Amino acid sequence: MNNIVLGNEVARACDTDRPIVALESTLISHGLPAPYNLEAATAAEDIVRNNGAIPATVAVIEGQIRVGLSAEELEMLATSKSILKLSRNNLATAIVRKMTGATTVAATMICAHKVGITVFATGGIGGVHRGWQASLDISADLSELMRTPVTVICSGAKSLLDLPATMEYLETMGVPIIGLGTS
Repeated sequence: MNNIVLGNEVARACDTDRPIVALESTLISHGLPAPYNLEAATAAEDIVRNNGAIPATVAVIEGQIRVGLSAEELEMLATSKSILKLSRNNLATAIVRKMTGATTVAATMICAHKVGITVFATGGIGGVHRGWQASLDISADLSELMRTPVTVICSGAKSLLDLPATMEYLETMGVPIIGLGTS
């Protein structure tokens, strides 16, 4: 595991059995424009801390998986224009080639599971895209939810997706979905 580096706060939490919540980094580098991207990242970390857990934002920096980023690393992800978007399909390549990338839901789940983090929070997950019958465009997030034992807390699939098809896919793959405040 020499390609995985725990941030100081996350390492202390692991040593003392404090709860840890993984956070993805694609929102920072690809999801929102500056300065809202950095504001959202720090707000998410603050919310986790204010609720008694330790935030562990995940990214790959120069080939190392980082679980728990420094303020400087968050800022670099928020301002650099050359950040890769990493999922299951290119995570290993970024590590081997010593590249820097932000982790999607799927890649964050993989990294969190690797270090024993069992809870992950994000805004929205990927899903089945509209017009999927012609493109077969289905987010890797969905298959990761099926294979990686990490609980994902989110607002649901992104609204621009084919939501009924996304729900059907998750049901078919046996992914449990628990709604809070839903009808």
